[in-house]
Amino acid sequence: MKQSQLFCKTRREGPKDEVARNAELLIRAGYIHKEMAGVYSFLPLGLRVIEKIKQIVREEMNAIGGEELHLATLQDPEVWAKTDRWNDSVVDVWFKTKLKNDSELGLAPTHEEPLTSMMLNHIHSYKDLPVYVYQFQTKFRNELRSRSGILRGREFLMKDLYSFTTSQEELDKFYEKAAGAYEKIFKRVGIGDVTYRTLASGGMFSKWSDEFQTITKTGEDTIYLDEKKGIAVNGDVYGPQTLDELGLKEKDLQKKKAIEVGNIFKLGTKYSQPLGLVYQDTDGTKKPVVMGSYGIGITRLMGAIVEVFADSKGLVWPKEIAPFQVHLILLEKGKSNADKLYKELTENGIEVLYDDRDLRAGEKFADSDLLGIPARIIVSEKSNEKAGFEVVDRRTGRMAFVTDLKKEIK
Repeated sequence: MKQSQLFCKTRREGPKDEVARNAELLIRAGYIHKEMAGVYSFLPLGLRVIEKIKQIVREEMNAIGGEELHLATLQDPEVWAKTDRWNDSVVDVWFKTKLKNDSELGLAPTHEEPLTSMMLNHIHSYKDLPVYVYQFQTKFRNELRSRSGILRGREFLMKDLYSFTTSQEELDKFYEKAAGAYEKIFKRVGIGDVTYRTLASGGMFSKWSDEFQTITKTGEDTIYLDEKKGIAVNGDVYGPQTLDELGLKEKDLQKKKAIEVGNIFKLGTKYSQPLGLVYQDTDGTKKPVVMGSYGIGITRLMGAIVEVFADSKGLVWPKEIAPFQVHLILLEKGKSNADKLYKELTENGIEVLYDDRDLRAGEKFADSDLLGIPARIIVSEKSNEKAGFEVVDRRTGRMAFVTDLKKEIK
C-alpha cells in the first residue's frame, strides 16, 4: 500500500467528544471513524488489525475442535421468551424493533438461545456429541453509557464459542482446553505477559466464571493478583471465602486495574432444559445437553492492546497484529532506491506501507509514530551514499543502520 493512495488521513487532534484514549488515538491515526457514542466504523488500517486478530483467534479455536458458523443478528422473541431473557428486567441491553406487520424482533446481544434452538435439529444421540461451534458476529447492546471507546461499544465484533457435551465431566475437560487456547491467543497478540486468568462471578449462568484480565492503568475492573501463581480474583467476588477456596493469601495479592479481554462460562443445562435440547444416552434414557460459552470481544481486545502499548507519540502495535510489518519512508533524493526496496520487500511477502508523499521529514516521522507500525525504514540521500538503510524499532526507538533488511525485519 502506498500512503499517497490511502484515503484515510491522520489528525493532529482527536474529536472533542471522545474521552477514551484508545478511540482518540485510533481516530487520529485513521484506523476508525466515530459514528456516534459507542458506534465506530473500521477504516482500511483498522480493518487489517481486526482481521489479523480474528485469524489468530480462528486458528486457536480450530485447534481445539471448533467449527465456524455465522448466526443471524435478527432474533425471534419466542425463542428468548422460553428462558425469560426477552424480558427487559432480566436482560436490560436489548435493541428491539418491529417488522412492517408489527411483529417484534431484537438485535442479538449474545447467541445462547438461538444456537441451542438450532441444535434441536442436529443433536439427538450421544453419538452426535460433543459439538463445539463458534462465530465472529456483530453484537448489539443498548448500554446506558458508552464512554470507553471500542472497549465497550453498543455495536461491536465478538467471537463467541459454544460447547455442547454429554456430561459435566466432558464440559470440564473442554473448558480447560478453551482456557488454554485463550492463553495462547493473548500471548500471540502480544499481551500474554500482562493477562491473567481471573475468578469472577458467573452472573446469571453459574456460581463462578473465568475472566481473562489485562493489567493496565486505564482498566475499568479491579482485580487482586497473585503474580507468582499467575491467577487473580475479580474485585466483585473478592473475600475470605473466595481466597480460601482458591488457596490464596491476602498478603500475596496485589490490587490492580485491568481490562477484561475474554470470559468463559459453564452454562450446564440452563438453556438446554427450557429449550428441550436432549440427547439419547447409551442406555436409551434422554438427558439434557450440558453447555458452555466462551467469549472474546475482538474490537475490545484491539482497544485493550492500544491501552497497553500506546505511548506519548501514538500507537505501538505488536508484530503479529500490526496492519503492516514495515513503514517505508521516502526522504529527499531516495525515490529510485525506495521504489526498488518497496518492490523487493512486497515480492518477499513482507507487508509494507510506503510513505511516498511529498511532505517534510518531520511530518512523515510524526505520522509514522502515530500509526505505530513495528519497523520504520528510512530511505534518503544518506542511505543511498552508505548503501544501507536506517531501521527504527517503533517500540524501543532503537535505530540501526543495516544492509541485510530481510534478517532485520524477520
